[in-house]
Amino acid sequence: MKSIQLALIGVLLSVGLVLHAVIPGILGAMKIDMLLTMMFLAIILFPNKKSVAVTALATGVISALTTTFPGGQLANLIDKPITAFVVFGLYLTFKKYHGNVVLVSLLTAVGTVISGAIFLGAAAIITGLPAPFTALFLTVVIPTTIVNTIVMTVLYPILQMVTKRSNFAYNA
Repeated sequence: MKSIQLALIGVLLSVGLVLHAVIPGILGAMKIDMLLTMMFLAIILFPNKKSVAVTALATGVISALTTTFPGGQLANLIDKPITAFVVFGLYLTFKKYHGNVVLVSLLTAVGTVISGAIFLGAAAIITGLPAPFTALFLTVVIPTTIVNTIVMTVLYPILQMVTKRSNFAYNA
């Protein structure tokens, strides 16, 4: 993996860290996880196994360190790598549509739902949930999915424009 890749992944995850740290917890202290959006951008920018693994592990650790959810530390460490590789697999499956904001937005929505379900499932097994699964899913995961999808719809065209103007080649 090249230094530039690590640096750009680091920048994206740093932005995600700030967003994740300042967003307050909602029902049961579960947060809207905008760090996921940054993880998805990093996966799209560098769609290879090594980069996805580094991104997933870093995202899991950052999320674990900033969570306010009971049992969220382990749940994040379980959720982020699984989610990252599912999104990576889906992204590779739809190579024909790379560079398309609709694909990236759909992957963000699907990835956020998967992440939320895995997170809640893991937390339920590890420590139990402070509220019913359905309530947490409907009041936090669904709004997070909407927010992340909107944010990706705005950020992805900007990423495309910046990379095009800077002659930075990525695999979209």
